Amino acid sequence: MSAWYQGRRVLVIGGLGFIGSNLTRQLIEAGAQVSILTRSLDNHRARVAELASHGAAVGQGDVRDAAAVARAMAGQQLVFNLSGQSGAARSVEDPHTDLDINYRGHLVVLEAARQVSPAAKVVFASSRLYYGHQDSLPVVEDATPDPRSFHAIHKSAAEDATRVYGRLFGLRTVVARITNPYGPGQPRERTAYGVINRLVHLAVSGDVLPIYGDGAQLRDYVHVGDVARALVTMGESAAADGRTYNVGSGTGTKLVDAAKAIVEIAGGGRIERIAWPQLAEQVETGDFVADISRIRAELGWAPSIDLRQGLEQSIAAYRGEARR
Repeated sequence: MSAWYQGRRVLVIGGLGFIGSNLTRQLIEAGAQVSILTRSLDNHRARVAELASHGAAVGQGDVRDAAAVARAMAGQQLVFNLSGQSGAARSVEDPHTDLDINYRGHLVVLEAARQVSPAAKVVFASSRLYYGHQDSLPVVEDATPDPRSFHAIHKSAAEDATRVYGRLFGLRTVVARITNPYGPGQPRERTAYGVINRLVHLAVSGDVLPIYGDGAQLRDYVHVGDVARALVTMGESAAADGRTYNVGSGTGTKLVDAAKAIVEIAGGGRIERIAWPQLAEQVETGDFVADISRIRAELGWAPSIDLRQGLEQSIAAYRGEARR
């Protein structure tokens, strides 16, 4: 781990979430002075206690609350904005809330940085859903987006705002377009995103693993530990300033093949193919694999955990949680 973070003041907005908690642990290990802003302490009591015991300062505040964000931002040298509402289908069902959290919330972060910590760098967690449907794989960062949901539109707008703050105000920023993360740290009840983790939870408890259609859709599954390491690298690297990077494995896997591997490793659960729900089919982007050559070439990052290894680790972790 780089010594660059030693003693650095770092804020992680959404630092108790799935990606955020994994990132926070890596930052603490690197010696950073980590502060966390979370919308709800009550939803993460065990995680609050764990991270606080390792030196993280945890505060409560909504990303849309300008005063709360400004207080948390003051004195920070680096800010990771991992807050947001996930789910393409959910964004279609409730576009106003998705807009409010994923676009206006990020504007609040950018404006707070400009006003109270203009020297801080902002790392924004975007999504592979930005691209929508793509015919040519793997997908490069300069591909023309074809959005299939309001979530994609709002993430795209937030990315544009990030770049504008850099041009107009000199704010140092970097955007990470994260593919399909999986791994330890996602609660069983969170089902709006994280299909691999959802299937792992079901297999561990011996339940049915539902697969839409034939399950042949390709996805780029990346371990959350590798995602956190990519974000850490972007945060410290001056070469990343103003850039946008895909964060994925660079490998496409059929969902049904991933499900079969999960059932095999877990020794439980069974796959059941079901018809596509109408809305899920409407927002489906089709096959997706990220081109990760830019982040590899410019920052020297590459994924280190392959899918089989990551599934074994995830199943062990979630089985341990189920027994507690």
